[in-house]
Amino acid sequence: MRGLVYHGPAQTSWDTVPDPAIEEDTDAIVRVDATTVCGSDLHLRRGDLPEVKPGTVLGHEAVGEVVEVGRGVHTLRPGNQVIVSAVSSCGHCPLCHDNLYGQCRGGGGWILGNMINGTQAQFVRVPFADYSTYRRPSYVPLDDAVLLAELLPTAYEIGVRNGHVGPGDTVVVVGAGPVGLAAVVIARLYSPRRVIAVDLSLSRLAAATRLGADAAELPGRMVADLSEGPGADVVIEAAGDPESFLLATRVVREGGHIANIGMHGKPVTLHLEALWRKNLTISTGQVDTFSTPWLLDLLAFGRLAVSPLVTHRFGLDRMEDAYEVFSHGPDTGALKVVLYRELPAPSR
Repeated sequence: MRGLVYHGPAQTSWDTVPDPAIEEDTDAIVRVDATTVCGSDLHLRRGDLPEVKPGTVLGHEAVGEVVEVGRGVHTLRPGNQVIVSAVSSCGHCPLCHDNLYGQCRGGGGWILGNMINGTQAQFVRVPFADYSTYRRPSYVPLDDAVLLAELLPTAYEIGVRNGHVGPGDTVVVVGAGPVGLAAVVIARLYSPRRVIAVDLSLSRLAAATRLGADAAELPGRMVADLSEGPGADVVIEAAGDPESFLLATRVVREGGHIANIGMHGKPVTLHLEALWRKNLTISTGQVDTFSTPWLLDLLAFGRLAVSPLVTHRFGLDRMEDAYEVFSHGPDTGALKVVLYRELPAPSR
């Protein structure tokens, strides 16, 4: 088969690699019908995660068809359509019992495309398949389903839920990339008074407005008004940049919440000399994907309009093109890029 192989910082190629095989009884082999690229893939390809070994196939989000299962897999059989979670869960350790799959101590966590070969390939071996996949109903399109592998659970669990978004809140989302925009969509479910998106890209601010933000602003007057006035009840930091985190600390009100989603590749200064008296709650986290079944139900019943998040579509063999477009999202207009085993027919 072929997959996107990491050779070291800034070096990847679409190469022939060995077909995956069942290694543990709890494994499944999944044919990848759709996969995608996320911001953590860009960090990884830049060399920000030195533990990733050259020769690893990248990617950790996919939708596909089960082609083989180990003897210890009880909930899947060949032919099942599944969402492959970005986070693997052993299903048995104390942390997995607490829905903290990202911190799994039984061999799971973020391993696909990180510690083992991932999903940006024609096939993928999925460890702990009973606990690390979700059945995809046939009426949920691939475009929507692949967003459930990581993007939507991240926006909900690490942004909206950790931020305790509630009715009447003013919510500021700093960073209108894919995960920030997903947070805008999901925050609307909780009847906030206002959702404000902040970004440096005018195209992404326009996308935020289309997806339901009450205001979409450059870091300027509105942000200054919030800083000098009542402040935001919840700030979701979704850019992963030192300046964006600093902006979040300036905008939040006393007693408010800062929910950090962004993956920070550089040190960030926490100005406790200015914040210690504000009674803030600052949360961080890696997605656990425990919310995927709930989000899947919302999608199936039309409660989440997330299709506009997918802006570019490629065949699997154009993986390098997809990375190029996605990595320059503010210029290309790319939000989520999806790669398919078979490209869907253009909609009329």
